[in-house]
Amino acid sequence: MRRLRWFATVCLPLGLGLAGCGLTRPPATVEAPFPPQWHAPLPHGGSVVSLADWWRQLDDPLLVELIAAAETASPNLASAAARVAEARSTRVQAGAALLPNLDGTLSASRGVSGSSFGAGGTTASSSTSSSAAIAPVTTLQAGLQSRWEIDLFGRLRADRDSAEQKLSGATAKWHDARVAVAAETANAYFAERACQQQLRVAESDAKSRGETARLTDLSARAGFTAPADAALARASASDASGRLTQQRAQCAVQRKALVALSGIDEPTLEQKLAASPAQRALPVVGSIASVPAEAISQRPDVYAAELGVASASADVGSAEAERYPKLSISGSIGRMQIRTSGFRESLDTWSIGPVSLTVPLLDFGARAANSDAAKARYTEAVSLYRANVRQAVREVEEALVNLDATDARATDADSAVKNYQASFDATQTRYSSGLASLFELEDSRRTLFAAQTARVSLQRERAQAWVALYRSMGGGWARPESPPMTSNPAAKVATSP
Repeated sequence: MRRLRWFATVCLPLGLGLAGCGLTRPPATVEAPFPPQWHAPLPHGGSVVSLADWWRQLDDPLLVELIAAAETASPNLASAAARVAEARSTRVQAGAALLPNLDGTLSASRGVSGSSFGAGGTTASSSTSSSAAIAPVTTLQAGLQSRWEIDLFGRLRADRDSAEQKLSGATAKWHDARVAVAAETANAYFAERACQQQLRVAESDAKSRGETARLTDLSARAGFTAPADAALARASASDASGRLTQQRAQCAVQRKALVALSGIDEPTLEQKLAASPAQRALPVVGSIASVPAEAISQRPDVYAAELGVASASADVGSAEAERYPKLSISGSIGRMQIRTSGFRESLDTWSIGPVSLTVPLLDFGARAANSDAAKARYTEAVSLYRANVRQAVREVEEALVNLDATDARATDADSAVKNYQASFDATQTRYSSGLASLFELEDSRRTLFAAQTARVSLQRERAQAWVALYRSMGGGWARPESPPMTSNPAAKVATSP
């Protein structure tokens, strides 16, 4: 035991001192093309409010439930969680390589030892003397063996750092997958709601046209309306009926997409949708930081790309260190016991060494090629990170523009529907009194239908822009070093892998 303590107090500091030197790595952090300010208008002038409360602001428990179900059913989220578990295992292995390993050994053997020959080389004349010369021997051995590679040039530390960055990156990608699932589910949910609104518009239009066709046909049979007008009314009713059938098919397809995303069977989902209010106003977004660098840095995919640069930097250091000598120290302690014919003897053994130095001499350029490949991957990681930042800026700018534009168009769309409805009602009254032609009525009805359809499409477009902004801003995720943001109800359904 004293020798083991000596090994720990003498050799361990020596190894740590030798491991102090290392090779220079390329920069683990690089500059990214963040613009100084947004070129799109910010909601409420850029007041900073947590993005994580978006689903709560909507006050739609069904959407929160669907997002939770989609997270559970998502194969992408399951794959991301598996990659986190794999990266965690790799990190443990890389960290363990920096420390001495210790193996225990235990062995036992039994045999005979002695000679069946007497003195002077003559064979023993009796069986008694022969059996006395041959004695069984039992050997018991127990020991500890250790081997430690001294990290002379930082290869093992680089491997550990790379594994750490990859684990953090995999965790960030898991959060990004959650944000993507939430956004995709919300888009499908809003599309379902918009489809149902459009279906109601089509049903109302088809019912109105059908009633006009019925009355016109009765009037034509009585001789008060020209057959051409009756034919026009029937054609208009058939056209509306065809659009209604098409809309029902679109809604059925959209419903199945939501079923596939959430994993909830269709009858149950239909019941939940029927029990929930069909339309809810989108809350005002007031959560975008005025400095793009602050806003974009809260995206998990940008953070993962940034960690990819740091990981690639560590990989370059590891590959470069492979070209230099390796130093390792071995040691062992043990005890051996021998038993034979009532005799017992114990022996303590220990050894330090060998101390081995491996110097690469000739590998025909293999190590240099590995180093060059690692440097190329580092250059690629830097390029991907900068491209990721540019794409993130673009997505936020586009979402802001679309959100602002749809907000500005909403008032006009409501006004158009209101006034077209008043015009249609007046025209229908005039037609019933014989003061307006069927052509005027159908033209007014067609204009109203187009305005109602445009308003539903605008509401759907605004919801898409709202969700796109949620996703492009990271969905309320915060960097590990940042203060945690208020969690949203959908985020509570899954825990970090």
